[in-house]
Amino acid sequence: MPFSKAGEIELYYEIHGRGFPLLFISGLGATTWTWGGQLPFFKNHYRCILFDNRGAGLSAKPLGPYSIAEMAEDALRLLDALAIEKAFVFSISMGGMIALELARIASKRLAAMLLASTHAGGKTRIPPSPEAISMLLDTTGLSREQILWKQTPLFYSERFRAQNAKAIRDQHRLQLLAPIQPGYAFEAQLGAIAAFDATDALDGITTPALVVAGAEDVLIPAPNATWLAGHLPKAELIEIPGAGHALHVECRDFLNRSARDFYRKSALGAA
Repeated sequence: MPFSKAGEIELYYEIHGRGFPLLFISGLGATTWTWGGQLPFFKNHYRCILFDNRGAGLSAKPLGPYSIAEMAEDALRLLDALAIEKAFVFSISMGGMIALELARIASKRLAAMLLASTHAGGKTRIPPSPEAISMLLDTTGLSREQILWKQTPLFYSERFRAQNAKAIRDQHRLQLLAPIQPGYAFEAQLGAIAAFDATDALDGITTPALVVAGAEDVLIPAPNATWLAGHLPKAELIEIPGAGHALHVECRDFLNRSARDFYRKSALGAA
């Protein structure tokens, strides 16, 4: 299994396909399994780089605290180790925050980025409801499978849950196959999200960005995306009616096509 040194820790990564590099950055607690709905679509056109953030999957899980800045540095060191001068980015949730920080510190390394279901942090952030927070954090005494089913309303819209039970079961099965994330590492990633604030840096981020939100997202409400897109110099916004947080699953085909078209348009614009 391939690992890359990122400072004092090692990151697990995978590479699939050939072509212009496409870096996938996943969210809270997620790992390379996250991208099962994206890899078949993109690997025939891009060199897809998947990796586990610090604290998750097969990557190192140092004691906290963590920061989004550290995780962005991890991603940058991975690009350096793979001799990748420039890449597209496909990110979701916490991964979008990492992508924003990566664009802040190394904008010339990113050709364009998809920012799905994410926010810029700081005082302008619209948080989830107390009920949603409780559903995410109150898991005492539950098995991993019970936690997944309890938290399903946080990630998928009511309509999707009613019509796509098999897709959700398949996603849960992949999650259960992934290595268990220690509680301290989950809390360290969660703390990084809570402390994140890119609001003062947005006007200096010149990487073309496609910001996508689900109108029914209860974890990161859609107005966060509206505010983010409005403060990035080169951003486009898509709000998907009736969609929840896990857009890479619930709106897989639409999100994949939208990202591909945006990457192509950005490449033509830079030519």
